[in-house]
Amino acid sequence: MLARLLRWTYLVQLLVGGLIGSWAAVQMAPRWGAIALILILLIALGWVIFLQAVIIASSMLLSRSPGPLAPWLKAAWGELMAALLVYGLRLPWTRSNPGVLPPTSTAKPGQNALPVLLVHGFVCNHRVWDVVTPQLRAQGHSVLALDLEPLFTSIDDYATSIDSAVTQLCTQTHSEKVILVGHSMGGLAIRAWLRAYGSTRAAKIITLGTPHQGTRAPQWVSTPNGAQMAWGSAWLHALAQAETPATRQRMHLAFSQHDNIVYPQREQLLEGAQATEFSGIGHLQMCLDAAVIGWLLLEVAEITPPEIR
Repeated sequence: MLARLLRWTYLVQLLVGGLIGSWAAVQMAPRWGAIALILILLIALGWVIFLQAVIIASSMLLSRSPGPLAPWLKAAWGELMAALLVYGLRLPWTRSNPGVLPPTSTAKPGQNALPVLLVHGFVCNHRVWDVVTPQLRAQGHSVLALDLEPLFTSIDDYATSIDSAVTQLCTQTHSEKVILVGHSMGGLAIRAWLRAYGSTRAAKIITLGTPHQGTRAPQWVSTPNGAQMAWGSAWLHALAQAETPATRQRMHLAFSQHDNIVYPQREQLLEGAQATEFSGIGHLQMCLDAAVIGWLLLEVAEITPPEIR
C-alpha cells in the first residue's frame, strides 16, 4: 500500500517539476534545445529533492534544542541523505514482503542465535531495514521484517500482526523466544503487542528513536496512530501503566540528541529500561547509521540473562 502511494506521489511531483521545466525551456532560444531538455529533467528531479530538503529543514528547526549548531547540521545532512535513499529508492520499489530470511552464517561462540522481528515506524515498510537485515543474518539470526498495515489506524491494531509474525518466526526457527526491534512507532507497536499478548515469547525488546513519552512534532494530518504518539497522550500513559518492572528490564532504548521527529529527545526514557544516547543523527537515519547498527548488533547478540528467559 505504502509503495504504491509513494509511486503515485512522486509521479505527480515529477509531472509538476516537468511542467515548470518545460515552461522555463520554452523561454529559451530554439537553438538551445538540448540544454532545454536537460533543464526540464533537472527541474523535475530537483523539485522532488527540494521538497525533501524543505521538510527536513523544517523538522530540524522545530525540534532543535539549545546546544552547538554543528551536530544539528550534521544530523540535518544525514537525515536528508537517509530520506532520499529510503523514501526515494527503497520504500516505493517493493511489491512483496520476503518473509522469514534464514541466517547466512552461524552465531559466534558466546552469542545467541535467536530470531529477530523488525518492526518499522510511521509511514514506512520493511525496506527501511535493508541495511540492518543482512548484518543480522550474517551474525547468525533468522530475520523477519514486518509490514504494518493499514498505514493510518490505532497502534493497538498492529498487535495482531506482530503476534502472527512472532508465531511465524518461532515456528519456522523452532525457537521459543524472539528479539523484537522497533524503529519509531514500531517500538510502540511492540509495546502494544506486549500489553495484548504478554511477554512470554519476548527475549528482548530494542527500540530506536521511539516516542515513548510522545512527540511535540506538529500533526499536519490527524490520524489515530498520530494522535496516540502526541506528547503525553492518554494512550501512552495507559500503555506505561500496563507494564511491569520485569517487562521493562527487557527493554533497551536508543535515542538521538538530534532527532528531528521525536522530541523532546531526552525525555523518551522509560523507568526500568536501559537507554543509550547517540548524537548528530536524525530520526530516519537511525536505521542506517553505522554506530547505531553496531550497538544494535551487540544488543541482539548478547545472551539473554537467565532471570528473564
